[in-house]
Amino acid sequence: MSTYILPMLVFGAIGLAAGVLLTVCSKIFEVKTDERVEAVNEILPQVNCGSCGFSGCADYAAAIVKNGVPTNMCKPGGSECSKKISEIMGIEEMTVTPQVAVVLCNGDCNATESKFVFNGVQSCKAANRFYNGSEVCTHGCLGFGDCARVCPQNAIIVRDGLARVDKSKCIGCGLCTKACPDKLIVLRDIDKKIDVCCSSTDIGKIVRSVCKSGCIGCKLCEKKCEHDAVHVENNLARIDYSKCTACGACADACPTKAIRKCDGVYETVK
Repeated sequence: MSTYILPMLVFGAIGLAAGVLLTVCSKIFEVKTDERVEAVNEILPQVNCGSCGFSGCADYAAAIVKNGVPTNMCKPGGSECSKKISEIMGIEEMTVTPQVAVVLCNGDCNATESKFVFNGVQSCKAANRFYNGSEVCTHGCLGFGDCARVCPQNAIIVRDGLARVDKSKCIGCGLCTKACPDKLIVLRDIDKKIDVCCSSTDIGKIVRSVCKSGCIGCKLCEKKCEHDAVHVENNLARIDYSKCTACGACADACPTKAIRKCDGVYETVK
């Protein structure tokens, strides 16, 4: 029996010493965390869209607590999210201007045609590698739904070959803008109701030959706007939202209906 006592005592002493050493080291090298980081992160929507400028919600939460970045940079979370975070941080509430996605194209299958049938991987990114897509208009929506697949709110559908946004569901995360290979989807403030749904900078004659609903640069919208908010630049109408009152005069004047006033639901081409 005495043969086993000494080894047991030795191993017991080693185990005790190791335990004490680990405890001491854990206290010495302990990385102190601010509980507010976790509290802020729990409030964020966890979309991890990057619209705040950080790689994800956790990084944004850490930046708020540790670096004092503004609490109103999360578009999907909105003002309510910013309010709760501001309360945790003990600072004045910051408001968030909600944004929605807009598809800068009006060319569904009734307005434009395909130049060939694409039988490869059914995605906009893949199709775009072949002669800028299968549509005759190289500036238009490819219609394979890359944007719809990344939308966390199911706010985008593809109908008649054109992506459409339900603005009542859109949270302005911007994931769809990153998914579109031609950058045809942009974010704008939700209270700005007028959209130029075209991206072509070709001359009117060329636009007419490939799409019935594209901007032809006729400048009728520019002439009808009483607030100097619409200008045709490089053959494409552009809205100055700082001047626009959303009166709709430009949309009414547009002969191709490339300018539309948002109704807040799935966009339709008339």
